[in-house]
Order: sequence, then structure tokens, then C-alpha cells
Amino acid sequence: MEIETFNQMVMNLRSRLLRVAATLEGGDVEAEDFVQETFLRLWAMRQRLDSHPNIEALATKIVKGIAIDHWRHRQHECAEGEHPKELATEQGSNATKDDMELIRLIVDHLPPLQRQIFRLKDIDGYENEEIAKICGCTPEALRQNLSRARRRIQKEFIRLTTGGNKICK
Repeated sequence: MEIETFNQMVMNLRSRLLRVAATLEGGDVEAEDFVQETFLRLWAMRQRLDSHPNIEALATKIVKGIAIDHWRHRQHECAEGEHPKELATEQGSNATKDDMELIRLIVDHLPPLQRQIFRLKDIDGYENEEIAKICGCTPEALRQNLSRARRRIQKEFIRLTTGGNKICK
């Protein structure tokens, strides 16, 4: 595969991969590193990309794997006590990770259409037109469902973090 063909196939995914990586890592610099490493891995397997059915899914899986590897590496370093400053940072970010897990749980309990629209828009970074085609709904219905999902997530998150303990369906 030539570099021009590779650029056309893969580089269009850059913004989506950056959003996924930033969501997983929480920092733009780390996210950029993850995306660059993803592109390197895709370049190494460029001869097989022509026959791959979904390059976007492959790239997303690779960037998630890189983020998980990075997280495991940091956990290992912290366990060995090599970087006490990083350990303190990790402990401070545990609350953030717990909050993200709670939000994921809340999203899992949304009605199916709201859950799908929310994930496509806010997690996967699809545009409204693409989501409307995927879900088979009008742009107005898409906006309403996305707004309802976001309000419900916010309401449940506030309720659960201020003393409630059960997710409402």
C-alpha cells in the first residue's frame, strides 16, 4: 500500500481516535501519543488493511489497547514505589475513575435509543447526520433523545453522588 492510500484510509480517523484516547487517558498530550502509536501499528500492518472490513473499528481497538497497556505500566511502576509523586496523582484520580465508572453504569441503564445516540455522539464522536442515519431517526428526534439522555445522566449522577444508592431505570 502506498502512503497516499494509507493517508486517505487512516488519517481521516485522527479526530475520532483523539477523542477516544482523550476519554481513556484524560490528557491531550497522552492522547496524541496514543494516536501516533496507533498509526505506527496500522502502518506496520498496511498490507493487510485493504482486506480488513472495518478499519475504524480496528484503529479504535488498537488505541484502546495502547491506553490499557499504558495504564497497566503506570500501575506496575506505582506498585514498585518508583514514582511516589505519580502514586499520589493516581490516588487523587481514583475519584475521577470512580465517577467515570458510575457514569458508564448510568449510561448502561438508559433506554436503548438514548443509550445508542449518547454513545455514538459523546463517546465515539460521530456527527449528528451520521447518527441519524445509523439510528434511522430525524435530526429533531436525535437532538431530543440526546438531550434527554444527558439530563438523565446528570440527574442520576447527582442523585447517586449526594446520598442515593440505586440507579433508576
